[in-house]
Amino acid sequence: MADTVARHLVATGQLIDEDPAQALAHALAARRLASRISAVREAVGLAAYHAGEWQTAIAELRTYHRMTGLQSHLAVLADCERALGRPERAIDLFRGADREKLDQAVAIELLIVAAGARGDLGQKDAAVAMLQVRELTNDATEPWAARLRYAYADALLAVDRREEAREWFSRADEIDAEGETDAAERLLELDGVLIEGDDVDDEPAEEIASGPGTPGMVPAQPDAGSTGGADGDADDPDGDSAETDRAADDLDEDDDLDDEDDEEDDEDGVAPTGPDRTGSQPVGTERGAASANSPEPGADQQ
Repeated sequence: MADTVARHLVATGQLIDEDPAQALAHALAARRLASRISAVREAVGLAAYHAGEWQTAIAELRTYHRMTGLQSHLAVLADCERALGRPERAIDLFRGADREKLDQAVAIELLIVAAGARGDLGQKDAAVAMLQVRELTNDATEPWAARLRYAYADALLAVDRREEAREWFSRADEIDAEGETDAAERLLELDGVLIEGDDVDDEPAEEIASGPGTPGMVPAQPDAGSTGGADGDADDPDGDSAETDRAADDLDEDDDLDDEDDEEDDEDGVAPTGPDRTGSQPVGTERGAASANSPEPGADQQ
């Protein structure tokens, strides 16, 4: 059985970008054989995210976090909440994260998602303020740096600060060696240059964004070495540690309850909100936190 599970996981990784639906099918096949293996639950969650199956992604990645004690996919979870029309929950995940313990890339992606959620709520100036962190202007060249600059440019464009937005799209493009964003195309759009193959219409650039900050665009990669347990454990799916079994069982039960709550919310036609989640007005000043790992950037202005 271990070989079969491993083959399904390999196929999931190979197909996840080009055919996410088929990748999800392979991941689900692996889960049917070895649901107690954390790497399998992670694979299902990430494949579901790529396939746009947001609720499945949430359930599986929560299970993965509970089984491993990691919080490596918080940005993906928050992004799923946004995609489901629940930006308040995305912001709650951001606020509740222990960002000092997060990997830098995860912390930045979580910040970008939270800023996007602010924009979803109409708090566009707050989104700009949130992204004004130290990492925005440092000399980092990692992929997250280009994505942060891009998201900031997008937020500026949303509040009609086009010249500043153009500057930051340009700065994103300068360090985007891995093609993480479409910053170059956005610059051309702002300059009124029609890209060959594009339809001729009057749709503004900010309405056709497809980069960081758009639901479904968080880089969703498995944790390094997370597939290492597939071989030894799949032969005996019931032989995992009692602690891991309890973690998986407990979270499966929690997810069933969460799903019931979500269904009730959907039937009522509203997403659950708290008294202070959506009441704040867009801020009038801009001063972000010192770092993406600090308490919520711009929170003192809300």
